[in-house]
Amino acid sequence: MTTNEIRAAYLDFFVNRQHTVVPPAPLVLPNDPTTLFNSSGMQQLVPYLKGEIHPMGQRLVNSQPCFRAEDIEEVGDNRHTTFFEMLGNWSLGDYFKQDQLTWFWQFLTETLKLPANKLYVSVYKGSQFAPKDEESISIWKKIGVSSDHIFTYQDNWWSRAGQPEKMPTGEIGGPDSEVFFEFDSVKHSAKFGRHCHPNCSCGRFLEIGNSVFMQYEKQTGGSLKSLPHQNVDFGGGLERLAAATQNNPDIFQIDVFHNIIDKIQQITDQPYTGKNLAPMRIITDHLRAAEAMINEGVEPSNKLQGYVLRRLIRRSFVKFKNLTKTSRLNDFNQIIDHPVVTEEIKKFHQSLDKGLKELEKFDDSQFNSLNAFNLFQTYGFPYEITAELFKQKGHSLDKKEFNKVFEAHKKLSRTASAGMFKGGLENYSIATTKLHTATHLLQAALRQILGTHIYQEGSHITADRLRFDFSHPQALTDSQIKKVESLINQQIKKNLPVKKSIQSKNQAIKSGALAFFKQTYPNKVSVYSIGSFSKELCGGPHVTSTGEIGNVKIIKQESIGAGKRRIYAVLNHGNKKSVKQTKKR
Repeated sequence: MTTNEIRAAYLDFFVNRQHTVVPPAPLVLPNDPTTLFNSSGMQQLVPYLKGEIHPMGQRLVNSQPCFRAEDIEEVGDNRHTTFFEMLGNWSLGDYFKQDQLTWFWQFLTETLKLPANKLYVSVYKGSQFAPKDEESISIWKKIGVSSDHIFTYQDNWWSRAGQPEKMPTGEIGGPDSEVFFEFDSVKHSAKFGRHCHPNCSCGRFLEIGNSVFMQYEKQTGGSLKSLPHQNVDFGGGLERLAAATQNNPDIFQIDVFHNIIDKIQQITDQPYTGKNLAPMRIITDHLRAAEAMINEGVEPSNKLQGYVLRRLIRRSFVKFKNLTKTSRLNDFNQIIDHPVVTEEIKKFHQSLDKGLKELEKFDDSQFNSLNAFNLFQTYGFPYEITAELFKQKGHSLDKKEFNKVFEAHKKLSRTASAGMFKGGLENYSIATTKLHTATHLLQAALRQILGTHIYQEGSHITADRLRFDFSHPQALTDSQIKKVESLINQQIKKNLPVKKSIQSKNQAIKSGALAFFKQTYPNKVSVYSIGSFSKELCGGPHVTSTGEIGNVKIIKQESIGAGKRRIYAVLNHGNKKSVKQTKKR
């Protein structure tokens, strides 16, 4: 089956079981500061998994394009990708383990016709915090899975913070049960361990789906309490399911990849075998991901999503250069002919020139792994190029030492990402909820003071401040900022009620509710009205009345590109500093 056929079959399967199809969210979520990219289908559903009522009901299904930046260095084997499509279905307080596991098994064995003897499952092993998931084991056995195809692992637990002991108070999570497909054409290698098993990294097994059972909430003191409404969150990689249906352990051989692979082989005159496998897979994955980002308006830069896009383009070009022994841009453009990519590669050439000039300044003591990594980080020199340049200068570059520095950097990046997560909207802290509600007042005030051309372009909200991006051609004057700030605080003093209603999308838009134009909305939507001052489509946390917010202070504005502005605001605690004007860098 092709990927399109599998996607359609999956959606139909769950629609026939009373699920409603939820439109896919953007790859870059407009109101979620917890991650750079949408990395799973459940991300847009977190508020509803925590108790919000979803306007489309308790049974949902979708197919969501995803990107995981943490997997960039993993790409090159037979199964890892950064960009993929996640099939998902959810039960929000409706069915639970029995229906979920039975239905997914039916989809695999009856709809996709996968041989039952090639399917293996894993369940939660249990710990001092939560018991072994005996219920899932019992269900799998009743379905017909033999005991020697059922494995228990400590890692079969899901929460946003990780294992139970790492969950903060109030965090929800629970055991999960994965399904793996076995490729008997792949022979186990002893370097991955003495015995092969579903979680082995040798490539014999491929995870094709994971059912997460949200059934616990972390309590003060460290214990876990059962949730009153238990949820199912399932995710399965579309590309991996396609590989399983074709019984091919190399996902880069399925239909969505092999056309790009074929192009690379033709242009480079190199076969897709041996030492060429990893670079060709990297080029294919990275350019597919880059195109998806560009199509959503992401541009290469040195920050956030733009930095990741820049890294993907430059890394794929270096791999291409190594395959062809040339850096001709016209050849590369035959794989992906996109103006954004072309311009970025031109900049990359300029960056390489700057890096070479910097290298010329090195004395003998500076030819070390740290400075090699700095060349990579600052100018985009990958290890292969840096090592060759060191060799030309009479020095060697130890790859293990270089990788140590790289790993230290990745660890630091993960720590920073965790910090980004902790300060995010999904924490539902009191301060975050107040500031999120304040963005509604801010947009309405901007439209009243500046004009109805104002529309939200994005936001980033932490417990400390709100950041609001909007369309506007020039900087606000001090007078305009004071008027906007004053208008917001007037509505707060009025203690206006914040009310939620569920309406059809068309009805909501016709009634004057504002929508984030980049967002794809379902047919049924949540509409939040703040008195008669503001009305927006939204799914985030809100106060019940504006008096709970407190005084709002705008502290900074800046340009973020042609026709776009950014405002930062805080809950005022007596700070009377003037608003900073920040130029775009």
